[in-house]
Amino acid sequence: MTRATLSCILLLVLGCAHQPPANTPADARFQGVQSRGADVMGVDQYTSMHVFENLADGGRILLVRQDTTDAAGTATIRAHLRSIADSFSHGNFSNPSAVHDMVVPGTETMARLRDRITYREQDRPGGGEVRITTTDPEALAAIRDFLAFQRMDHRAAGHEGMDHSAMEHPAQSP
Repeated sequence: MTRATLSCILLLVLGCAHQPPANTPADARFQGVQSRGADVMGVDQYTSMHVFENLADGGRILLVRQDTTDAAGTATIRAHLRSIADSFSHGNFSNPSAVHDMVVPGTETMARLRDRITYREQDRPGGGEVRITTTDPEALAAIRDFLAFQRMDHRAAGHEGMDHSAMEHPAQSP
């Protein structure tokens, strides 16, 4: 990972750092997602950052610690992402359902079309990512629905507003 990539990630972390939410129904839902996310993932949601990014052939889920020197937290994230890549490849989306307390949009189609979707985990400083790829239009639409919902419910960064000049994509790296 280049310094520019790490700088971009750190800027996203600083720009998207979560503040304790107010007491509205939407904020209560967010607090529930954060709490269940910590239980399911084993990662404090307020000290880590999610990015759910659309890419031409699918997308990626990036999860990193804000403190990239936290070796134990990084190991927990990487184990979680490996587990997610394996579960998703078998059509098992129980973790997102548990975190969000509902069937997450796109997951039923992604489970049905699991043989047309590839999930690959890759380590990153402070965590890692799951790269999701497909050539199937129906699967791609489901992936986009899944990522859009994740961005919204986690109040996370994604494709919109990102500085792609500094981001490395494994599919595009030499």
